[in-house]
Amino acid sequence: MGMKLYNINLTEEERKELTGLTTTGRQAAWKMLNARILLKADEGLIDEQIAEHLSINVRTVERIRKRCALEGVAAALNPKKRPPREPKVDGEAEARLIQLACSEAPDGRQRWTLRLLADKLVELEVIDSISHETVRQRLKKKRVEAMADSKILYPAGKKRRVRTSDGGCARGLPSPL
Repeated sequence: MGMKLYNINLTEEERKELTGLTTTGRQAAWKMLNARILLKADEGLIDEQIAEHLSINVRTVERIRKRCALEGVAAALNPKKRPPREPKVDGEAEARLIQLACSEAPDGRQRWTLRLLADKLVELEVIDSISHETVRQRLKKKRVEAMADSKILYPAGKKRRVRTSDGGCARGLPSPL
């Protein structure tokens, strides 16, 4: 059995508040779980027992118990705000990606694939490493921005037609009742 490094001793008021969180009102599931962890810890249970009772990982219990002991009940109930990550693809790398995507496909290929673009960016040492999913997201973002910036014109005299879900023309639809 593991040892408790941080003891949790709740006041009567804190106990009432946590019990209220777990029994009434609509709360986020993680907030209710954190409250249950603190209540069980206050009862004197060790981390392994709490984890087993609540069907969660022991590490989760340790983390919540430690945050409560060091920062207080309010901090333990709410998750820590993570600092924003720096985007991996900067403007220069994005410009290179678009330039590559618009260029001729490599020999033996009809078009660029996301994986080929990712591999080529690394090969050209534009970026240390990049996943094909990041390439997809950046290209999609640029396409949406380009669509928003441009004026989409429809030819004069042409009416917009209703299309079926597969893209075909919706001819011969039954008349509405």
